[in-house]
Amino acid sequence: MESHIRLGSIFGVRIGLHFSWAIIALLIAFSLASRFQQMHPDWGAGVAWATAIVTSALFFASIVVHELSHAMVAKMRNLPVHSITLFALGGVAKIEKEAADASTEFWMGIIGPITSAVIGLLFLGAALLLGWTAWSEPGTPLMSMTVWLGYINLLLAAFNMLPGFPMDGGRVLRAAIWWKTGNMARATRVAALTGQALAFGFIILGIVGFFQGAGFGGLWIAFIGWFLLNAARATYAHNEVNARLRGVRVADVMSRDCPLVDGHTNLQTLVDEHLLRTGRRCYLITENGSPAGLITSHEVKSVERARWPFTTVYDVMVPIDRLRTVSPEMPVAEALEMLGRANVNQLPVVSNGRFEGMLSRDRVLQFLVTRAELDM
Repeated sequence: MESHIRLGSIFGVRIGLHFSWAIIALLIAFSLASRFQQMHPDWGAGVAWATAIVTSALFFASIVVHELSHAMVAKMRNLPVHSITLFALGGVAKIEKEAADASTEFWMGIIGPITSAVIGLLFLGAALLLGWTAWSEPGTPLMSMTVWLGYINLLLAAFNMLPGFPMDGGRVLRAAIWWKTGNMARATRVAALTGQALAFGFIILGIVGFFQGAGFGGLWIAFIGWFLLNAARATYAHNEVNARLRGVRVADVMSRDCPLVDGHTNLQTLVDEHLLRTGRRCYLITENGSPAGLITSHEVKSVERARWPFTTVYDVMVPIDRLRTVSPEMPVAEALEMLGRANVNQLPVVSNGRFEGMLSRDRVLQFLVTRAELDM
């Protein structure tokens, strides 16, 4: 879930918008404007729309605060946080490592719903100070805004406590099982399967509601269920991959016959004589026996085709000091996370300053397929 629009950083965490965010932002704004106009026809369209837009903005700000609470707990537990992205179904904090213990997992899960509940109570408290009472309709734009934000944040807290991945309640459930059994893999499996069961429930509920006249609301519930189902399945698959890679080192999977290319070779020759003939997408450039850089088809494509005969590999290669490297003794599961964070397909394997080989997604995939075929 990568950001398409970057908004800036808060506490060192990048905040961005996924393109799907625009869908839910428009839906909420239209829905609120219609609601306010029906409840308060004396306001006028301008006041109703202004209130709806400000309310929507504050709602998404609440989601950012919710996700920031996860990020702050992760940082306090020495887990790097890459970014927060708002998308159609809320927000997601990209935390680059799994929790190391059940306690960290519990607090990372529970802090989000607690934060949303506190925000909701603060908004309802503000509404009470403005003169609102629980048995009366909010009469002013400011009062209507604070009441809606109060209830929606409390609802968000309750929804996130559903006990199944990828909800925060799923993390709490996993933490509890992990603490009880001492087995993280088993805890993850249970939380992911529970998440899938909940997702199927949402899908069925949404479809039944649609045919009973709920209209778009039913379809929206089914869509939420579909998203949760995919996320829960991805979590389950991730857990199974980690289980198959347990105890496997980079040295067991890496390729030792990484092709080399002279740095003075021009890109046209590289494409004609190497990339196209062999089908390999990655070549290493060495200097005095040590790795100097790496070039892939991605770097070649960044140069205009007309300039290929006049551009050397040295000109466009990625220098080794800009590349992340892995050691032969590193667990493959950890190296696979590095590949994902760096968004690359391969990483050089270096030991004591000397190049040992290349670790690629393809090699890891082949290894996993072999183990799956042998049911290991």
